[in-house]
Amino acid sequence: MKKKLVIGLTGTNASGKGEVANYLKKKHFTYHSLSDIIRESAEKSGMEPTRENLISLGNKLRKRYGPAVLARRVKKNLTGKDIVDSIRNIAEIKELKKLPNFVLLGIDAPVSLRFKRSLKRKRAGDDKSLREFILKENRERSTFRTHQQLELCLKKADKKLINNGSIKELQKKVERTLKSI
Repeated sequence: MKKKLVIGLTGTNASGKGEVANYLKKKHFTYHSLSDIIRESAEKSGMEPTRENLISLGNKLRKRYGPAVLARRVKKNLTGKDIVDSIRNIAEIKELKKLPNFVLLGIDAPVSLRFKRSLKRKRAGDDKSLREFILKENRERSTFRTHQQLELCLKKADKKLINNGSIKELQKKVERTLKSI
């Protein structure tokens, strides 16, 4: 593994990006989230931070300031051994790829498993039915330049992890990936 490394995380809802980030934090990576930038904007405007509101606000920010706005903002805070979570737009990837040691990890899992995980974590705005979960996810697979482009981002991943097992199994996959970087 390189001494200076920025690992970007992209992937589907409830695929395990948070678990990967938690594991990397234990390896002394500094955590940054593009979603946190949107949450801060939502808080300043008095908006409830539901998933729908955050998606809408993120799209508005990309439309107003350009599709790479969140990546440009997060780059100011990078230290050299970082995680950038919640990458959801191709322009964000292109911006972060300008960094000398950026690697994009794509995290995915079967949709039924991800839905079960989302029910367990009980986040505000998470869907109550598999049908709603899939419909919302399909809206996040846009190709419009200022919207979420999850499918396109996953295709651009340098390394892909399928999280269809336990947390320990996911951690082993992350460790193997780190050794290969």
